[in-house]
Amino acid sequence: MSPAWWGIFASHESVGHRSLHPVRRFRPPRRRCASVQNAGADWLHVDVMDGHFVPNLTIGPVVVESLRKTTGMFLDCHLMVSDPLEYGRRFAKAGADLVSFHLEAAMDPGAVIDGLRAERVQVGLVINPGRSPEELFPYLDRVDLVLVMSVWAGFGGQSFMEAAPARLQVLADEISRRNLSTRLQIDGGINARTSRLVRDAGADTLVAGTAVFGASDRRQAIADLKA
Repeated sequence: MSPAWWGIFASHESVGHRSLHPVRRFRPPRRRCASVQNAGADWLHVDVMDGHFVPNLTIGPVVVESLRKTTGMFLDCHLMVSDPLEYGRRFAKAGADLVSFHLEAAMDPGAVIDGLRAERVQVGLVINPGRSPEELFPYLDRVDLVLVMSVWAGFGGQSFMEAAPARLQVLADEISRRNLSTRLQIDGGINARTSRLVRDAGADTLVAGTAVFGASDRRQAIADLKA
């Protein structure tokens, strides 16, 4: 399995939707999407926040629909929402290739997985720093990806949590032991230094926002993440 390296945070400068402009004024960031694709990113990662599961409010399915019309890149939608099945269905219909949701957001994670599968979309499951990685074990063979947050979801300006590699290692060992193909994703504070730590711990899919979009040379920034 070849690693994937990418990053668009829809609540960050990639879309800039924090100002909550009316939908009619939204224009998909064609040049920005093209710039990261040409720089070597494989996927676009879209952070979706509902203002309830997490305090911040970002985007809706219409933005993903616009992105889908803009790019052929793989769209990975990370839902930080209180009703992951209902919103997951909407984002799947809007053109998401993968929808991931938080373990603690679902009373029955298995039912959400099944419901999203019915929409012909790949499915991911996410844990915040306060959850044990072992809680994901029952679902590892039912999802395409598990996402370990190395910061608390929904809040900007946080530093990478140094306990994250150990948490990744627990999951990487279990995925290997069971000979699964489940991808292991990490999100939060990923840069040239921390990317090496998490890759050594077994992460094969890295989300990077500021490290890429804040760089003057995005191609070099992505190369540094892969080095």
